[in-house]
Amino acid sequence: MEQGGFVLWWLAAVVVVYWLLVVERVLYLTLYFPKQRKQWISQWHARNDQSSWHAKAIREGWLGQASMLLNQNLNFIKLLVAICPMLGLLGTVTGMISVFDVMATQGSSNPKLMASGISLATLPTMAGMVAALAGMFVHARLAKVCSRLELKLEKSLRSQQ
Repeated sequence: MEQGGFVLWWLAAVVVVYWLLVVERVLYLTLYFPKQRKQWISQWHARNDQSSWHAKAIREGWLGQASMLLNQNLNFIKLLVAICPMLGLLGTVTGMISVFDVMATQGSSNPKLMASGISLATLPTMAGMVAALAGMFVHARLAKVCSRLELKLEKSLRSQQ
């Protein structure tokens, strides 16, 4: 963290937030949504009238609520993942500025010092890219699982028509 500069701390904070949101989504999908899904399905199957306008409106309301609950925080996770490479580039730019500033004040054009400074300046970009790649994979998997669960619920609620 010392070598990459202060921007790495910002990047670490973004990564911690998006992993906390990912863990929250996984816990919701595995622990809470199945219970809610069973409740909606049992309430639907317990209804005598499943074909009236009112019954269809109730079903569509449940499907809308399920969609909202399933996709909650997914856009924010996507936003945080998109921020990671930008923070990495910001860290690289600030690192390069400090390398050139040191070179200008010391009057040194030693290639070894320049190479080590540039090497340290590129660490935030690498960290941002690694964080973004992991986040993109996890976001895509979560979005796919949420979509699949939403379709399964819709199929379950429409099966008794």
